[in-house]
Amino acid sequence: MSHSPKPGPTPTPVGDILGRSVPRLEAREKVTGRAVYTDDMTLPGMLYGALLGSPHPHARILSYDTSRARAIPGVKAVLTAEDLPNHRVGSVLKDQPLLARGKVLHEGEPVAAVAAVDLQTARRALQAIDIRYEVLPAVFDPEEALRPGAPVLHEQRDTYLDFQAVSPERANHPNAASHIRLIEGEPDRVWERCDVIVEDVYETPAQQHIYLEPCSTLASVDRDSGKVTLYTSTQSVFRVQAITAEALGIPMSRVRVIAPRVGGGFGGKTEMTNQPITAALARAAGAPVKMTLSRTDDMRMMKSRHACRIHMRTGATRDGRILARRVRIVYDTGAYADDGPYVAGVGAYFARGPYRIPHVDIECWAVYTNRLRAAAFRGFGNPQIHFASETQVDLLAEKLGLDPIDLRLRNALETGERWLGGAPVESGTLQACLEKAREASDWVRRRSQQRASSPGKRRGIGVAAVGHVSGLLGSSATVRLNEDGTVTVNTGAVDIGQGSDTALAQCAAAALGLSLEQINYSGPDTDVSPYDWCTGGTRTTFTVGRVITQACEQIKQQLFEHASEMLSRPVQQLELRPGGIVGVQGEPGASVPFGAISARALYFKGGPLIASSRYLFPPTPIDTRQTSAQGLASMGNGFFVFAAQVAEVEVDELTGKVELLEAWSVHDVGRTINRAAAEGQIQGGFVQGLGFALTEELLWHEGHLLNPSMSSYKVPGAPDVPVGIHPLLLEHPSGEGPFGAKGVAEVSLVGVAPAICNAIRHATGATVTRIPATGERVLRALLAREGTGAKE
Repeated sequence: MSHSPKPGPTPTPVGDILGRSVPRLEAREKVTGRAVYTDDMTLPGMLYGALLGSPHPHARILSYDTSRARAIPGVKAVLTAEDLPNHRVGSVLKDQPLLARGKVLHEGEPVAAVAAVDLQTARRALQAIDIRYEVLPAVFDPEEALRPGAPVLHEQRDTYLDFQAVSPERANHPNAASHIRLIEGEPDRVWERCDVIVEDVYETPAQQHIYLEPCSTLASVDRDSGKVTLYTSTQSVFRVQAITAEALGIPMSRVRVIAPRVGGGFGGKTEMTNQPITAALARAAGAPVKMTLSRTDDMRMMKSRHACRIHMRTGATRDGRILARRVRIVYDTGAYADDGPYVAGVGAYFARGPYRIPHVDIECWAVYTNRLRAAAFRGFGNPQIHFASETQVDLLAEKLGLDPIDLRLRNALETGERWLGGAPVESGTLQACLEKAREASDWVRRRSQQRASSPGKRRGIGVAAVGHVSGLLGSSATVRLNEDGTVTVNTGAVDIGQGSDTALAQCAAAALGLSLEQINYSGPDTDVSPYDWCTGGTRTTFTVGRVITQACEQIKQQLFEHASEMLSRPVQQLELRPGGIVGVQGEPGASVPFGAISARALYFKGGPLIASSRYLFPPTPIDTRQTSAQGLASMGNGFFVFAAQVAEVEVDELTGKVELLEAWSVHDVGRTINRAAAEGQIQGGFVQGLGFALTEELLWHEGHLLNPSMSSYKVPGAPDVPVGIHPLLLEHPSGEGPFGAKGVAEVSLVGVAPAICNAIRHATGATVTRIPATGERVLRALLAREGTGAKE
């Protein structure tokens, strides 16, 4: 009985590889369920790890008794801080132990770890550990934490290794992880020149990342060399390598990190402590250990977005020129600094918004509290400040009798102007984004028809202008020509579900005139991959794509040098042809395939064709001639990108429930690499922003997390998300990205909350100053508008 061969994948046409909706490289394995994630993996003799969290938000550890746990059959290792090197870790401040040392600083903080033959035994052992605590006074509000007499969380704060610019003001506050002050113009003298002033306090919540795959690590230790190998769900194999080596006091050369498929991260898997803890368990047990957190443990022990309180005052002249802004921003960084000081830096840097406001006074804090540590999360401090800023711009438009888009257009930064701090705006496309948003959303008609759609329900439409950055820190890549003329691309970048592997392979294919099937894209492994800092900061396509195309350009030059001799033509007359061919311009019959050139190089002359490239986005120093700066010496965040987001909502005036009806998200992507991936990023970012705006919030009572589960933490579901979220791509190639591409991942979330809340005010006249805009909060805003209740 014969079988017809299964059809192979349809070759991707060359020549038009950029801008097409190319299927992802891993699509088939994911949709068939064959994709391997960390928790799918097993090793011979593997044990299971589990963590014990603190029951108190702030308490001194008086004693441990692990004897009962160690005596349980099947338990192979029990660790507390006393069993680990006394090394603190952290991306900015070295302030966090792997397991709580001396005292605990938030409920759920890991205090002990166990490895056992199965998960049930490990969890039973956790219950058998006896830890005695002395409960200490706690502080849960960051502004209260800055007041005299507040409980001090880090008594040794001034002794921590600190990678940020230190300001005298911050050192005077032991609960401050950072303090920044930026002043431009004469903000104290200009308010009398403002014809309209708006002022309020805005609050944004701690949002949980809710990646589909909880944190998971599988660690093994080579018995002979002691080398630790980690398979882990991470956004950076190199950051895991560094933090594991640092925490355990071993050389980085003795730590290997491999990333299998990763089920999301959004900033929550950038620098974690679960990996070195798992490695420590494997070393103690003498066997491989896998630790996959439950959803509840993940939410109690890992990270969140920074909750934030923003005091903002903005003034404008009657002709619609925004003249002055004063801002005080307080980020709740939780028990440990993590990325908090950098998040505060971004918040301060974007507090002026994407506008030319000549007089500003910005003060920003990242403050320790006895809550879960906060860290990187899509947008990195910018969604919080944009919520306040874009709400106030709308209020100014209302008071001035101007259309909200028109007011933004009058003040939008343009190419050649300077951002707060003096950095040049190299591609100022905000006006183009706003004009496209107005056209696509039929803004004028919808805005003029504020209407009751049915009894007790009203519709409104709102807008937000967005400025963000693309690119950050360092990347490298290696490109090698294989014997058959195909190409292997190797980077350390981790695809966390956004499709970067495919987009980066497209960059290589486009640079060399190949089809996607001729590109072998190699996954991240610290033993063999070139360095990449992290998948985050809207940087992967921009930064890694840049080094890949640079390496491909070197390969092209090597190809041309060989082909010049093989074809007896000068290099200047050669050209790349589709499919892996070097030809002579104007001579269709004169050509040589990549494979022949590779064979010549490998066996006759010169050696293998291989090239590497590296890049570090240069930090931009604060121009002290323009800006008085304390606590922030430079910004290394990258190339400015712009967007405009419009939302139409319906508000139930009886219940306060808000429903998103339709949305338009316009982004200047520079050059589209993979259209479907870019559009998917925009739609996904908008939905994540929808949760930030309307439903998502970590809730605590006396420091105890009340909703650490998917059933009690309200992520938008399919019924909450309209079909009509329209991603609109503008292409203004510019900057250092591959083929002029710019990033889109984070910026797609940044303006969603203010666009929705501005739509709520258009529908009802009520101003929401605290999100998520739950039914209760919207009703309070409605009552405040009518003067019958207090605004929250």
